[in-house]
Amino acid sequence: MPRTILLAALAALCFTACRASGNVTNSQPTPTTNVAARKENATPTIEAVAGGASALADAEPSLVSLSAGAVVVKKPQEYGSAWSAIWILDEKPKSGWATPKNVTGPQVIVIALPEQTLLDKLVFDTGGVDGIDGRGAKDILVEVSDTNADEGFRKIAELSLMDKADNQQFRVSAQALGRWVRLTVKNNHGSKDYTELMDFRATGKQLTKTPLPDVSGTYDSSYGKFHIRQQGTSVTGCYESGSGLIDGGGVEGRVLTFTWREASRRYGPAVMIFSPDRKQMTGVWWDHNDVNRAGGLWDGTRVSDEVGSCRHWKGGVKEQLAKNLEEFGRARVYGINFDTDSDRIKDESKPTLDQIASLLKTKPEWKMTIEGHTDAQGSAEYNQGLSERRANAVKAYLQTAGVEATRLRSAGLGFSQPVGPNDNPLGRAQNRRVELIRQ
Repeated sequence: MPRTILLAALAALCFTACRASGNVTNSQPTPTTNVAARKENATPTIEAVAGGASALADAEPSLVSLSAGAVVVKKPQEYGSAWSAIWILDEKPKSGWATPKNVTGPQVIVIALPEQTLLDKLVFDTGGVDGIDGRGAKDILVEVSDTNADEGFRKIAELSLMDKADNQQFRVSAQALGRWVRLTVKNNHGSKDYTELMDFRATGKQLTKTPLPDVSGTYDSSYGKFHIRQQGTSVTGCYESGSGLIDGGGVEGRVLTFTWREASRRYGPAVMIFSPDRKQMTGVWWDHNDVNRAGGLWDGTRVSDEVGSCRHWKGGVKEQLAKNLEEFGRARVYGINFDTDSDRIKDESKPTLDQIASLLKTKPEWKMTIEGHTDAQGSAEYNQGLSERRANAVKAYLQTAGVEATRLRSAGLGFSQPVGPNDNPLGRAQNRRVELIRQ
């Protein structure tokens, strides 16, 4: 991103230089795996176990993660965007939150959950903290509220973390229904410079299930205004910085996945999460050449229900698809969702397919290849077959909608062409997609 990528790069350079002056390295230590180092002052009713790989995270999805639709609505003091509290929700143990220099007192983080939830296990990572002088978070109070982000909180755990250990698991000492989780990080392991926490996950039960409300509107952010238009599960829009576009966006669960594009021809994958009341949005983006690094952040506040427009964008889903196919010969499409491990198209996705069919009817000279892409969960052989079946399902739908079969072909590519990392849920969401290629 022209200005924004440059700012992020400068911030990263400042981080390296400034933290180095505090005797901090940027190396990522090997996670501690010494179970015998268990803290003696942990609450007796909470079982703490440390390990290298997160077996719990693999077995059960985290309900307080970005991929689940959770978002930080009250932030603590932060070192900067590269160490924002939002990174404790990305399910990646090497990115996380840090306080500014010389701030080590109690810090509060409030997380809004997408659904009313009953948590039973908590998991923390501190293995990737910087330096060797006790910067990892230590004593933490965990509370839940079903009232709002400011009041009604009840304690469900009070625990002590080991220094520099990943996958520290704790059972709650009391259960409470809630839509907000409050973490009070009381102290660290002795550092006078910084307090850091790399990841927070939790499992349990979601007791409600509500679709993401229509997020159409205007959001104010440090990147200028975002203008977002949702049509069914498809989302398009723009933002003012860099003449940016929200391209080929689609809603899956509580997360909006899309491609950002700017006038400089830079682009990359992105996700966006909205607070349940739609008043706040958090976006995470990556450059297409470097999807494995920590992403950049968009933080926005809803300022209007009106979508509005940018000078470089005034269209909807159909118009943006047409522009991409004419200019690039290819369009990446999110929002075509299938049942898990199935080629059955979800009803919520049919308006998106109808937009594609309508476009093709206005361009009778176009022939189209429909590519199916999956994430990397499961074998290559299985995902190859699944991607082929899903591409065929889209082709069949378009034929039923009136597009001639001779104009369409389908191809499955499995997980051979990822656009995001496959080692976390957000990256996998970016890889599940359909692409249209104009012949």
